[in-house]
Amino acid sequence: MINFLTQNGQIILRLLIAIVLGVCIGAERNLVHREAGMKTHALVSMGAALFIIISEYLSVMYSGVGGFNPAVIASNIIVGIGFLGAGSIILQGARLRGLTTAGGLWVTAGIGMAAGYGLFALAIIATVLVLIIFIVLYMLEKPLLKFSEKYSNKFEKEESQ
Repeated sequence: MINFLTQNGQIILRLLIAIVLGVCIGAERNLVHREAGMKTHALVSMGAALFIIISEYLSVMYSGVGGFNPAVIASNIIVGIGFLGAGSIILQGARLRGLTTAGGLWVTAGIGMAAGYGLFALAIIATVLVLIIFIVLYMLEKPLLKFSEKYSNKFEKEESQ
């Protein structure tokens, strides 16, 4: 068991960092009662890291094969997460819901990719910035939404008279 952990320590570290950073973003999403929470963000982040690690191993294994491009795996992660994110967007009446969730999943995949490549500082910095966007902008957004609702209600009353 110790031998397994030492031989695979770097892989385990990359995956664990991806999971922890995904959980951090998902925890914030849970706190504001959004659909995609800790498990979803952890899975997206770890899945992206996993595919990047596979890509690295494949590039070593097939380095002599002409025409092999491991970057295709990374580009397909972005496409796949775009598809997943598109599924989280819902039209309710005249409002679109889930755009922030889709964007959060997309950037979480990028964070997982960074962790998968071993770019831990980049992954951590990106996670902190995402949390700043989610938390600070949420706090700034609340008064703006109240003002917007008050203004639109006033405008609707004036139009109906």
